[in-house]
Amino acid sequence: MTEQTPTTPGGSSSGGATPTPGPRPGAPSPAALARKVAPRPMRAVDLKGARGSDPSEWGRVDESGTVFVRTADGERQVGSWQAGAPEEGLAHFGLRFDDLAAEVALLEARLESHPQDARKTRGSAESLAEQIPTASAVGDLDSLAARVAAVIERSGEVESVSRQRKEEQRAAAIARKETLASEAEEIGASSTQWKSAGDRLREILEEWKTIRGIDRKTDDALWKRFSKAREAFNRRRGSHFAELDRNRASVKRVKEELVERAEAISGSTDWNETATSFRRLMDEWKAAGRAPREADDVLWKRFKAAQDTFFDARHAAAAERDAEFESNAQAKEALLAEYEGRIDPATDLNVARSTLRELQSRWEEIGKVPRDKMGKLESRIRVLEKRVADAADTEWRRTDPEAKARAGQFWDRVRDFEEQAVKADAAGKSRDAESARAQAAQWREWAEAAEKAVDTR
Repeated sequence: MTEQTPTTPGGSSSGGATPTPGPRPGAPSPAALARKVAPRPMRAVDLKGARGSDPSEWGRVDESGTVFVRTADGERQVGSWQAGAPEEGLAHFGLRFDDLAAEVALLEARLESHPQDARKTRGSAESLAEQIPTASAVGDLDSLAARVAAVIERSGEVESVSRQRKEEQRAAAIARKETLASEAEEIGASSTQWKSAGDRLREILEEWKTIRGIDRKTDDALWKRFSKAREAFNRRRGSHFAELDRNRASVKRVKEELVERAEAISGSTDWNETATSFRRLMDEWKAAGRAPREADDVLWKRFKAAQDTFFDARHAAAAERDAEFESNAQAKEALLAEYEGRIDPATDLNVARSTLRELQSRWEEIGKVPRDKMGKLESRIRVLEKRVADAADTEWRRTDPEAKARAGQFWDRVRDFEEQAVKADAAGKSRDAESARAQAAQWREWAEAAEKAVDTR
């Protein structure tokens, strides 16, 4: 058999029908695109049928090579096949149908996966719907037309839903950016938490970048609010730290002067007064605030070194003094042990007085003792001092001439009242005599008591 050359592109003649344009050279076919968008199980392709359907069910090739397709409206000529067997011609026009079916599948898939492009998809479907009635293809064109019509019909609903969803998303995006802008404005107007507030503004900016779907005019207005708030915060923060730098420079000068004062008194041995001065310097240091970090650390080391120099010296002196006081305590204990048995005013008051003075002199020469032992030692010497003092007081009262004179005066009063009683008896005044004798008896008791007091002193 002589090989026949097709009279139309793709291996067929038009036979009076308008052929569908083929794909541009090098481009993937609609069927290949359909497989990417809506993959489905592949079936082997043979000369009798297409991948999706058997073209012999929907068309035929007559003896003259004319190709027909059957539709609900009857048979329609779609082309002519002169290049080979009729089965090959049917297979060829079946592949054209598969390309059309692939385009429909693409539109169906796009309507589901890209609802926002529903209007564009509808336009493509309408264009394809116009081509199907005259398409040079063999297959179930009625079913294909119905599918395209369904895409066109459903695209309106999808577009409406997509538009509503887009408006909801737009409203939600606007609301979120308004919330973020308001938060930024609050931070920009009043926050002084410079670190955390700055971090939060950066977080807002990152989230801001992810929010889409707002019209340009609204988005620009919201961005201006956020940007203005961020700039206000940055200005306040910059002003705060500039003022802080100025204050820290002033604090540095104050602390330098405090360090000089501390170093000047670090060698003092006036322990109490200098310790008080260091406490005052520390109070001033705390009240001064912070200098620049590096300078503050250097100045503090100098201040602390001066402080340590003084207090280390004071501690050493205190340790030496404590050792001396402990030795003094031992000496005073030995002194008391020596004198407690020698001071006995009952034996000889004058010797006791002399021995006590000797003890007191040596006691003062020894010096101070630890505070915790002072009371016990002092109480022991006070016992000796009181013993001598009580003995001296008793001796003085016993030999007091005034006390004796008062006792003699009492006896004079006794004699006066006895004489009055004798005179009253002689005058016959018995009542006056009795009263005088009673007065004499009372004064006699007092005189005897006075004499007894003097004798027992």
